[in-house]
This record gives sequence, C-alpha cells and structure tokens, in this order.
Amino acid sequence: MDESFDRAPGAGRTRNFVADPGLAGNAGDSGDPKAALFNQREPLRQPRTLPPFAESNLGAPNVMVVGDFTRQSQTQQSINANSMSASRGFTHVDSMVKSSNLSASAPEFVPSAVNLYEDPPFYDDNEGYYDEQTLAETVADFLGHLSSSPGSFEADVEAITAMLNSWVTTEELLNELVELIYTQSTAIPNFAYTGARLCNYLSHHLLVSPRSGNFRQLLLKRCQTEFQQRDAAVRGDAETQKKFHSFVLFLGELYLNLQVKSSKGPPNRADILLDALKDLMSSLFSKPVDANLICAVKLLKLTGSILDDAWKERGKPHMEELIQRIETILLDATCSRDVRQMLLKLVELRSSDWGRVRAATAASNATPDNDPNYFMNEPTFYTEDGTPFTAADPDYAEKYQEILDRQEYFNDLDGENGNESEIYDSEDEMEPEIEAAFETFCLESERKRQQ
Repeated sequence: MDESFDRAPGAGRTRNFVADPGLAGNAGDSGDPKAALFNQREPLRQPRTLPPFAESNLGAPNVMVVGDFTRQSQTQQSINANSMSASRGFTHVDSMVKSSNLSASAPEFVPSAVNLYEDPPFYDDNEGYYDEQTLAETVADFLGHLSSSPGSFEADVEAITAMLNSWVTTEELLNELVELIYTQSTAIPNFAYTGARLCNYLSHHLLVSPRSGNFRQLLLKRCQTEFQQRDAAVRGDAETQKKFHSFVLFLGELYLNLQVKSSKGPPNRADILLDALKDLMSSLFSKPVDANLICAVKLLKLTGSILDDAWKERGKPHMEELIQRIETILLDATCSRDVRQMLLKLVELRSSDWGRVRAATAASNATPDNDPNYFMNEPTFYTEDGTPFTAADPDYAEKYQEILDRQEYFNDLDGENGNESEIYDSEDEMEPEIEAAFETFCLESERKRQQ
C-alpha cells in the first residue's frame, strides 16, 4: 500500500495554515517531514456529544500519542480557551452588578416626549366585555324571550324568579320591576296572557315585600292609576284609545290568571278586578265608536263566561244589563257594518251560554227541546239553488226528500239485487274519441317496444 495513504479521519484536507509554534518545534525535533505536514492540517471538529470536563482538568494539557510523535489536542485547547473567556466574562459581569446603583424597586422611567399608553384590561370570556347589565336591560331580555317563546314559560319562570330574588331587594327596584312588566304587557298585545301568568307567579314567589306593599299590591296600584283615567281615555285621540284598550285586555287576562291566596280553601280570583271590568265596559259603551266597541267585544269573548258565572253567584244582573246596552247600540248607534256584525255574534254567543257544552242528555231522552246540542253533529245540506239547511230547519224532511229523489241516492249502491257489476258497467265504458286515442297509444307503444 502507498505510504502516503493516511487512515486518519479527515486525511487529505490539507490547508496552508501556519503551524502552531509548539507543534512545529516538536516536529523539528523528530526530523520527520510527514509529521510537519500532518501538523499543518485542520483539526477535526469537536464532537456534538463531547462529555463535560471538570474545571480541574481544563488547565491540564491533553497529550495524544500518534505513531512516533505526541501533540496536544487542539480541540481541548479550544475548549480551554472558551472556558477561560467565559470565566473572564462572568467575572466582568459580576463586577458590574456589584458596582451598579440600579434598583429593582425603582420607578419606571418614561421619557417626557413619549405618550403614555395603557393596555386595555383583560376581560374574561365568562364575565363579558361590557359592563354589567342594569335591571331594565335584564328584564327586557327575559321578557323578550318569553314574548318570542311563550311555550318555554314553565321551564324558565323558576330561573327568572330566582334571578329577580337576588336582584330586587329594595322598594325602588320593586317599583321599577312592576313598571317594566306592566309596560311590556300593555305595549305588546300578544304578551298580555304571558304577562298575566308571570305576574301571578311573581306575586307568590317574589320574596321582597317593603312597607309600600308586595308585588301584587304594587301591580294593582299601577293598574288603578290607569283605571281612574278611563272616562278621558275612551274620548281621547286614537293613540290614547289604543293604549287604553291594551290596558283593558291586560286587566281581563289578569283577572283570569291572578290568584289571591285565601285562608280558607283554594286561591280565588281578585274580586276587585271583577268590579273594575264592569266599570271599564260601561265606559267603553258610553262612547260607542268602532274602536271602543271592538275592545268591548274582545273583552267579553275573553272573560264573558267567567264574569257571567261570578255575577250570577252574587245575584247581580250585570251581564243582562250589558247585553241590553249592546242591543240598544245595535238599534241606535252609527257603527260600521263589521262592528255591528261582531255585536250580533256576541249576543248570539251569550244566548248559547258562551258556547259551552253542558252535560249531554241521555240519548233516549234527547229532543230538540231539552238538548241544545241535539243538532250539533248533524250534517249541512244544500238545495238545488245553493241554500244551506240542516235537520233543525222546519222544512228539513221535504228538502231532504227532494235531494234523494233528484240524485237517486240509494239506487242499488250496496248491490242488494245480487249483480254489483251492472252498477259499474256504464262507468267502464269509454267514449269513442277516448277509445280511439287509447288504441293509437297502445299501437305506438307496441311498435316502439319491438324496435
């Protein structure tokens, strides 16, 4: 093998660097030219996994024996040099720290020409970025929810009440709550029923009860304020009348839903509202314009049966008096045709006991005289000229027989003659034009199928 072949790693990477004086001297002493050439080569790089050296060994020379010569490891020299440089750097830093007059507790230095800027405070996502809502905003939120989703009332009312109990703790806040619920219940017509149910629930479960009264008492006081302006409201402008009519219908819902606890027996309806509704209808009929009459009709359709029963129990003929006033208005007032029709339907509804179905009379004893529902399920027929009639009409038998004779209703429809096929023979026959078109269609279909 050639003597110039060198097995050492990195052999052949010759660079014309000036040899280290120490190494050159050693090579000269040996008199070996290969050693001098070897010493001019670049040393191998430091391994990445070089084990740490103890501080006591950093200053000791590391001697390697290679063939006929010995040399100090240049890698170790590099490590020693770096360690010594780092030690000098640390010593310099330590001296600067010891001689420094700076303090960690010193105030922050801000140049006079720099504008101060404060980072916005951090807000937790659970707490929300905005300020805490007021009572009005919170009440408006859950009232809007109940207005758009009235079916969730039973599921949500308990949580709403718990929230209000933790919030409404003073007389001022209670008055504000009453005003908010009253305003919402009268401003939105479709919310009157849900608002009345909410008022009833809060009257039993709201804990705050200041000297001025509990929730129910303050609510009735607010309604009384509007009630005392009834005579002026029915004669006011259109906006005033609209606001007053909303109050009337809400009071009707409140009478049906608000229950007052009784020391004896189950809760009862508020009697004070019973008298108030009678006075409100009297005020509406005192000014028989269309808007007032429509409101009175709606109120009587809503509460008529309950009011009628309550007044009958007390022996008061208030409902008869109201019906008489309606009949008088029908004769004298100049109301529109549609409103007149509404009043007539209302009188008819009351004459049928507000559409209620009483206990049915036994079938064997039922007659048109003792059972008002005798003809309820009877079908409605029409004469040749389109006039409707039922079994309650006096001429029912004669008209019905005419229909049977004209249409021959029972011409062997059940096949009593034993030949049911004859009934449908005429229906199976096709007219000549239809039959010819059908034959053409069949021929074309057969031809296409063969192709």
